[in-house]
Amino acid sequence: MTLVLDDLAQAADSCSLENYLALPDHTMDDRITAARAKLGSSTILLGHHYQRDEVIRFADFTGDSYKLSKIAAETDAKYLIFCGVHFMAESADVLGRDSQQVILPDLNAGCSMADMAEISQVEACWEALARTCDLSKIVPITYMNSSAAIKAFCGENGGLVCTSSNARQAFEWAFQRGKQILFLPDQHLGRNTGFAMGIPLDEMKIWDPWAVQLPVNQGGLSTSELNSARILLWKGHCSVHQRFLPSHVDAVRAKYPGIQVIVHPECRWEVCQKADALGSTERLIQLVEDAPAGTTFAIGTEIHLINRLAKRFAPEGKKIITLDDTGCLCTTMYRISPQHLAWALENLVEGRVVNRIQVRKNVKHWARVALDRMLEINPGK
Repeated sequence: MTLVLDDLAQAADSCSLENYLALPDHTMDDRITAARAKLGSSTILLGHHYQRDEVIRFADFTGDSYKLSKIAAETDAKYLIFCGVHFMAESADVLGRDSQQVILPDLNAGCSMADMAEISQVEACWEALARTCDLSKIVPITYMNSSAAIKAFCGENGGLVCTSSNARQAFEWAFQRGKQILFLPDQHLGRNTGFAMGIPLDEMKIWDPWAVQLPVNQGGLSTSELNSARILLWKGHCSVHQRFLPSHVDAVRAKYPGIQVIVHPECRWEVCQKADALGSTERLIQLVEDAPAGTTFAIGTEIHLINRLAKRFAPEGKKIITLDDTGCLCTTMYRISPQHLAWALENLVEGRVVNRIQVRKNVKHWARVALDRMLEINPGK
């Protein structure tokens, strides 16, 4: 376990939280504003792009997970309220100073992708690879969307962390040091990155931690497949981005001739191949910002961000729609509500730190090593 609750958090009154949750969203606005005024510069609020509008409008900073963690590490604030999910708050604690405390308003705000790679599964995979491959030539890389324990595993075993912006640089770094990459937990980002580097699809194999077929304990792969693969892709995915299908691209192009389709690289390879451009959340925003007035976009990413962009750029005559109009909501991001935020802030005003996220020292050390390696290869990301 890398997530532990502060002693004060364990003593918090859960009935009090229930009382908050029984109140309407709009009744929290004045309370949040008042609590923030009392806390002053001691506290900053970080909001991930996928948060609901009712929460993110109170954020001091908005961005993707790495950008926010980096901001947190550079601030003098003592308390960091992270409106995101577990792995993001963990990263802020890893990169932050010992004097800082990270708070996640709702501990149920997790990430389904990060949860698809448990540390015990990854360690079992590594042991299996040691029996069948030359472990000294395999470099583990984990996506930012992973637990601190997975980041620490990569750091301790000669690997590093990457974001969707610098995955290619991370892969190039790894291939300078080994012949194979174990990439986790998102198979789609790994596949899209490898393919963009010229690696054929058949040289990228999926490691399935749940495989029960023979050969046993080899991720469903034969020994020859394990040794010949240049990239071993962990069988994980983003529940939001995997929903987008090639048929969605075809349908939106038929309905809106000339539309620009831009998607996140967590989307399926088949979708990315049909898109006009792909990029990280920050890159998708930049593409919209740089486009001329009157441009129409269909974006393959989380619906809250899309709706926010549509509203922001409407005055410029830019039309922005989702690639899949059935809606792609990140339910774990959506868990943080104004009520949770008000509860965390008002407890802080009273001197109680609730829902503190604190990574254990040994895990924190190696996770920081993995993150620092990423900074060395790509300081700007």
